[in-house]
Amino acid sequence: MRLAEVPEPTAGAGEVVLQIHYAGLNPADRYLAEKQYPAKPPLPHILGRDGIGTVVAVGPGVSGIAAGDRRLLLRGAVGVERHGTFAERVAVPIESLAEIPPGWSATEAAGATLVYLTAYQALTMWGTLPSSSVVLVTGASGGVGVAAVQLSAALGHTVIALSRSEPKRARLLQLGASQCLDPSEPEWRLALKRSIAPRGVDLAVDNIGGPLLPEVIETLGDEGRVSLVGRLAGPVPSFNTATLFFRRIRMGGVAVGAYGSSEGRAAWLEVLALLARTGARPLVDSVLPFARLPEAFERLAAGPMGKVLLAVGGD
Repeated sequence: MRLAEVPEPTAGAGEVVLQIHYAGLNPADRYLAEKQYPAKPPLPHILGRDGIGTVVAVGPGVSGIAAGDRRLLLRGAVGVERHGTFAERVAVPIESLAEIPPGWSATEAAGATLVYLTAYQALTMWGTLPSSSVVLVTGASGGVGVAAVQLSAALGHTVIALSRSEPKRARLLQLGASQCLDPSEPEWRLALKRSIAPRGVDLAVDNIGGPLLPEVIETLGDEGRVSLVGRLAGPVPSFNTATLFFRRIRMGGVAVGAYGSSEGRAAWLEVLALLARTGARPLVDSVLPFARLPEAFERLAAGPMGKVLLAVGGD
């Protein structure tokens, strides 16, 4: 990764150019840079798929948006197949833009869309859960984890959050978790089972993978589901598929890229409606200057409480 000058972006048909104020970091950015992501953009590539900025140029065929308007990024090709938001300016198709939610700060909005859309898909991909469901969230203090806790609570679920940090567990209780457990404690599964007996977990949102996944599966009840979001702990070292058979457990991968532009926008509106129920807002862990992007990735890898942002330009 290097800091460099690139040609000034231009707005093509149906596009605008955004002057970026803040950009959000996601583990998927790192995976792409390390060739662990399906997309293979031409190099050199500019990462960054979350951000907020001001429109400075409008391309042909664009209506309903003008220079000076502020917008945030919804999911799309920006930062994946095309240049992203870790730049002072970026060209963006208008279908990948959304208005800033009323009352939200620029930093709250800058890194919100990808993690909340991911969490929403993880919670809804198996259909509508009864409001009395038990949802287990691993890696609950990260961006998707916090979003999953907040949205699960807004949906009326009983939320069990996993985090190794005592201060983070305390914060997660404030954000809507009913119970927080330390997955490094050998007895965490027993404590969970006792607290929700005689039932098991209905849905697990797994952001971690690795050795923790078989332990998560052990907590599931009959017809339990696992929405697989991340693999921060790496590959699962050993896994016996027989653990899925008799409880009819299902596992599936979460891929926000599967949303089309209209589906993504509809999901985002559902997210905003859920957050409005409880007054929940995005949680920002830290904001680092543009030139310290490598340090921001280090913070992301260290396990933030909420989102890590990059301050790109004047706001």
